[in-house]
Amino acid sequence: MTAVRMRGVTKRYGDFTALDAVSLELRENTIHGLLGRNGAGKTTIMQILTGQNFETAGRVEVFGHHPYENSRVLDRVCFIREAQKYPDGYRVRDALNAAALLFPSWDAGFAAELVGDFALRERQQIKKLSRGQLSAVGVIIGLASRAPLTFFDEPYLGLDAVARQLFYDRLLADYAEHPRTVVLSTHLIDEVSDLIEHVVLIDEGRVLIDEDADVLRGRAVTVTGPTAAVEAFAEGHTELYREELGGFLRVTLAGARPEPRLRSEGLEFEPVSLQQLVVRTTQHTLDDRKVASR
Repeated sequence: MTAVRMRGVTKRYGDFTALDAVSLELRENTIHGLLGRNGAGKTTIMQILTGQNFETAGRVEVFGHHPYENSRVLDRVCFIREAQKYPDGYRVRDALNAAALLFPSWDAGFAAELVGDFALRERQQIKKLSRGQLSAVGVIIGLASRAPLTFFDEPYLGLDAVARQLFYDRLLADYAEHPRTVVLSTHLIDEVSDLIEHVVLIDEGRVLIDEDADVLRGRAVTVTGPTAAVEAFAEGHTELYREELGGFLRVTLAGARPEPRLRSEGLEFEPVSLQQLVVRTTQHTLDDRKVASR
């Protein structure tokens, strides 16, 4: 089943195009990674899908309906973002109580456990929390909401490494017991690569990658060796990155697989991490656009 469907979605702000004919689908009960540089269009996509903005053109469906001002959809959606705002005077307890009213699947017991895990006090005033503590409040609400569609837009950036790992562990454990559709928008790709099942990469408002993570991991390779041998191996593949080291060449190739038999010719093969693939694909696309604009 599909939780989210976008077809040819464009969003313009005057002369600026934030999204350019974006088409994608997000399966239900899957952890998705929505990746890309700052300003790529990720937050605009999430705002449209959560009814906080609307498209200029195209078609948007969340659980089969358009989300804008649609309570049937929005009651099933939780959107947690970096620097989440709360009313003046709110304490941690007030934020949790408000969330309990908003989300039909709210689990108060789970929320209380998470408050203890992140060493918060429910009587603390939110305006006096550190950045990390404020991030923890958002993470707790996002997890305990158990919303069928939950967006995390970099809310865990304020957490230290230990607290971020706690978030990943609790997310994965609770997701296993209570499957739902989760969208992680993050720059910490290496940290979440083992969580993500499906990847959507956005750059300059366009979709560059829309693929299952397992497929992606086997779709690229970095090869190093004598220049002539590497050039011969690279022929016919899409080159994402090139680095020359004297008489040696190191290239990252899409659509290529290691060939151990070629080690006799001095070639060495390395797997490409999800973060490397995202970075190299973005750089390659940017270089192509620069060439096309000349």
